[in-house]
Amino acid sequence: MSSAGTVLVLADRFDPTVDLAVEELNRRAVPVFRADVADFPLGLRLGAALGASGWGGTLRSAHRTLHLNDVHSVYYRRPGRPRVADDMAPDIRRIAEREARLGFGGLLAALPCRWLSPPGKAADAESKPLQLRVAAESALSVPRTLITNDPVAARDFAACIPGRLVYKPFHPMRGTRNGRPAAVFTSMVDPADLPHPDIATTAHLFQEWVPKAYEVRLTVVGERMFAAEIHSGSDRGRIDWRSDYASHTYRVTQPPPAVADGVLRMLAVLGLPYGAFDFVVTPEGQWVFLEVNPSGQYGFIEIATGLPITAAIADYLEGTHA
Repeated sequence: MSSAGTVLVLADRFDPTVDLAVEELNRRAVPVFRADVADFPLGLRLGAALGASGWGGTLRSAHRTLHLNDVHSVYYRRPGRPRVADDMAPDIRRIAEREARLGFGGLLAALPCRWLSPPGKAADAESKPLQLRVAAESALSVPRTLITNDPVAARDFAACIPGRLVYKPFHPMRGTRNGRPAAVFTSMVDPADLPHPDIATTAHLFQEWVPKAYEVRLTVVGERMFAAEIHSGSDRGRIDWRSDYASHTYRVTQPPPAVADGVLRMLAVLGLPYGAFDFVVTPEGQWVFLEVNPSGQYGFIEIATGLPITAAIADYLEGTHA
């Protein structure tokens, strides 16, 4: 693929991970047009017409103009949703937001360019049930897992697990409680608490607890892999490393060939060029898949280890590497 053209960056304007990639592209003198989907339609003006060679036209912000024919690749990382005028009636607002999403998003999806990552594929890949199925089909080791709203089924599942049990939310839960930041992470489950009536209120995901020597964040860009061991120095960090970044130490490592092959098969099935994979490595050295984040953070790994992940992302967007 030619490296000529502009990289369209669609992300929140306050995203330090995206900042790393934009700075690298700027260093390489690659043209970048950065915007947030939430800026449309109030802060972005779109004019596109269909011609013999596809869609052409412009996307304009208050200070810059992007010619759609110049878009070489799109870096799509957790942008907002289209935001319309506040004074619209609620029913009209819903219609306008839907039309903005389908019109603006649909047009961008129709551009013949490289995406990291395609928004539809990335959204599908957020599904933990889908991830676990594809991981198992890709010959990766996965924990025994139950999804249920049946308290009795949860009790019976726990009875079949020789070790401990954990609960995981399907989606990151972050917010505030009593004015302070709060989050729900992986948590241990006492089998004596099962069956618990609250399980009936919604879907719950339970897994066997996998004994761990350490964990690994494996970041994949195209076919390039960057693996870092995560050694947590606290009890809560050993249950879920995301709960205590300050206690970690990191070490560069390499995935076993079978794991590398499985990861690439998994990304191919999911249609993703990027994935931030989390693995447990058992005391016996077995790599066990936990999840993959199609828009996962990588900056903290690069800063701690020096792994050139930003450069690999810039290579992919610039078109100099598969």
